Amino acid sequence: MPFLLYSPVGARRRWPLTLGLALFPLLLAAAGPAEAKLPFIGDLFRAQPKPKVEGPSAPEIEGSTPEAEFQALLKTGDVRALNLACQEAASFDFVTRLRLLQERLLTVAPPPQPFPVVLMNANALLSCRAPDGALDVLNRFGPAPGQEREQWLVQRWRAAQAGLHHGLAARLLEQLTAADPERLETLALPIRVNEDGTVVTRPALDLYVDHLLALDRRQEAAALLLAGRRPGQLAAERLSQAVALLSQLPLAERDQLMERALDQAAAAQAWGMAIALLEQQRKLIESESPGVVAERSRARLSRLSQRLDDAYSAWAITREDSGQSARADALQQQLRSPRDPGGHAAPQP
Repeated sequence: MPFLLYSPVGARRRWPLTLGLALFPLLLAAAGPAEAKLPFIGDLFRAQPKPKVEGPSAPEIEGSTPEAEFQALLKTGDVRALNLACQEAASFDFVTRLRLLQERLLTVAPPPQPFPVVLMNANALLSCRAPDGALDVLNRFGPAPGQEREQWLVQRWRAAQAGLHHGLAARLLEQLTAADPERLETLALPIRVNEDGTVVTRPALDLYVDHLLALDRRQEAAALLLAGRRPGQLAAERLSQAVALLSQLPLAERDQLMERALDQAAAAQAWGMAIALLEQQRKLIESESPGVVAERSRARLSRLSQRLDDAYSAWAITREDSGQSARADALQQQLRSPRDPGGHAAPQP
């Protein structure tokens, strides 16, 4: 049976392939010289080259690099200069320039390259909003064991996180820390750079939890939150998040976790956090036990809120009086001490 060639009109009629091939030269001849230069059928399925940029790569905005200077940099600039250009293009949201810089960064330092150049190249691609390109550059390199491999894994994690590749990001954190909660908690990873150049970090444990939640691995995330050992407000936040994830636990056990969170908030003098936790505890009890009013949580919440409102009002008045600076300081400290008399953790009558 001969192969069949579908008619281009609605694909309603089918011709034998041999007949179609026989008629194709005749159709070209009938089309005339101009139309006879149509490409071969196979060419229609090949990837077409990207169109060249027509006109300037970005509008003229005060403070941005002029077009001629940018084009010269694109041809001759090194990785460091291209990185700075990426930061500028990202700050102005110059989409075309970002694309041109991304393409250049993928070819400006072909392998093999020293490790510092690979790191710088990947970082420039991150600045250029091309996390997948950064992963490609890093995958060209095989790091040595030890510190070099750790730096390589951290940079790959940054690229995976920026590209929302949560599965890869989670695996990289596991490789960095051997999935040890203690190591996860002590490893601080960069998440952004402020305008003043300071780097903002977060514990790898909390970042790992974020990836697990994105992968819908809720039980693993909750277990990791409970494994944390840092005290204070961070512990209170983790316990609160774990309670929200562990909906299958009995109410009594979740209530005990909430009490631990409240103790940590009080120890850190985090009065705003304490109010949020009391409200979470109240909603938890009342949602799990229809018709039951969480009297104790409501009373503690009312007491703490009233105390904070009173202290804040007094502090707002006295802080404007230079003669009462000592009292203003005492009131400010009172605002941050939920364990003081009247606070949510005060002994119950």
